[in-house]
Amino acid sequence: MDKIYELKGHHIKVGIEHKLIRVYSDVQLWAYLEGNSSIRLMRFELLVNTIKADYEQHFNKALAISNASLIVEILVHVYCDYLGLSFNRIVKIKWIQAIVKKLLQRAEVVDCGERSVDSNRWVWDLLAGSQSLFISILPGKLNAKNIKYH
Repeated sequence: MDKIYELKGHHIKVGIEHKLIRVYSDVQLWAYLEGNSSIRLMRFELLVNTIKADYEQHFNKALAISNASLIVEILVHVYCDYLGLSFNRIVKIKWIQAIVKKLLQRAEVVDCGERSVDSNRWVWDLLAGSQSLFISILPGKLNAKNIKYH
């Protein structure tokens, strides 16, 4: 089921399924994540706490993914989306842009599943301890150059 959460004046689209949440890296999420590192951390915490509370209410069971693991997975997908769009704006070679466009389709939808349904959950769990580092390298205004349209 798709949900829209209104957080800090932004409409964040999230899909919720059994053992899985899906966050959409769109212009609303990018705008929501604007600001310095401490603002981004607070906003990520609000986002994942909101999603997890709704998940628990819907399924009567907590989502078995740590906040830090969720934050890092969402963050890395958003950053890859940002880098891919920036790359395609600079590099004008059509066949390379086509490859990057396919990769962008995977980055735009962040599938975050529990270990039993997400074979790479261990990667995000391993990187979870570095969430502050990942948050600090994310640009403060992702869409400053209007590279994200939807």
